Amino acid sequence: MKIEIRNTCADFDSYRAARVKSLFNVEDGSRFEHVADLPIEDDAWQIGLIVGPSGSGKTSLGRRIFGEDRIASATWPDDRPIIDAIAPDGRFDDVTAALASVGLGSVPSWLRPYSVLSNGERFRADLARLICERPAEVVIDEFTSVVDRQIARIGALAFGKAWRRGSSKAVMLSCHYDIIDWLDPDWIYDTATGQYSGRYLRRRPPITLEIRETGWRWWRYFEPHHYLKLPHMIAATCYVAFVEGEPVAHVAVSTRPGLVEARACRLVVMPEWQGAGVGLRFLNAVCGAWRRGKNRYGKPMPTLFHTSHPGLAAALRRDKLWAQVSSTLHGGRSSVGVKGRYGGHFRAVQGFRYIEGAEVRA
Repeated sequence: MKIEIRNTCADFDSYRAARVKSLFNVEDGSRFEHVADLPIEDDAWQIGLIVGPSGSGKTSLGRRIFGEDRIASATWPDDRPIIDAIAPDGRFDDVTAALASVGLGSVPSWLRPYSVLSNGERFRADLARLICERPAEVVIDEFTSVVDRQIARIGALAFGKAWRRGSSKAVMLSCHYDIIDWLDPDWIYDTATGQYSGRYLRRRPPITLEIRETGWRWWRYFEPHHYLKLPHMIAATCYVAFVEGEPVAHVAVSTRPGLVEARACRLVVMPEWQGAGVGLRFLNAVCGAWRRGKNRYGKPMPTLFHTSHPGLAAALRRDKLWAQVSSTLHGGRSSVGVKGRYGGHFRAVQGFRYIEGAEVRA
């Protein structure tokens, strides 16, 4: 596919325009031309990336690849939370799964309208909506441009993994080169150099977790991001995962009477790290250590974990190291006009057991 871009505007001759032309030896700023050769007619790709500095023709190229009507442009209502605005006719579980898959796992954020979300939350909500709507072809302009670089990299990683579960095609337009290895696109075109490259064998940057046994002193950083407000677990051992000295995840483990088994709870992953698989790796490492007796009791114990978070429950069901052992419905109205424990709503608490004998490493 050969694309020729020729954009024009008026050639102004004001005093300042003439002076700029004279000072910088520029004869004309009214024309922009770019020719790109993109061999992407082959159907065997899902994610393409056009990268380059601002004003280098990325948007013009994006409009020509699939057509003007394929540029992603979503309108969000101000009178509905994002959980209602994303695929309103779709399945609830699909929407929550999409939100979790792109790293927007903070449940309170699901209950807010798009207009009050942070830039990082809006970025992830937009991606979740695309995953649910799943257009056959889409171009995403200014990909990661309005978020900080940590959220951009992890968000690119999360979106890439979620998008590849389907068969649609997406072309991302970005001025940031730092997302390339995280997004892992099938092809890249650099408007700065005119160079096209197909998918190459490069590993994503590793995320190395350092896990420390701690008290509850770190919990105040994580508590605002936990979807339940409950007192500390009695006699719990807390663990925090760090990446290059930055706290990214927390979990607490307590024991049941008789030291017959352990129970993990208070699993929280910081928002900027959600969607990278950090939380499950961390939980597996801690529970694996307890199963091998690497705890303050020096006793091997199976570990149980309960959650009502639909995205986390789905991830645990997919993980071969876990087996689901229960699913209990709580809440509802205990009597007419009296709300139950969970605000009058039912809450499915799903229980999982870490499979005995499994060995994992952080």
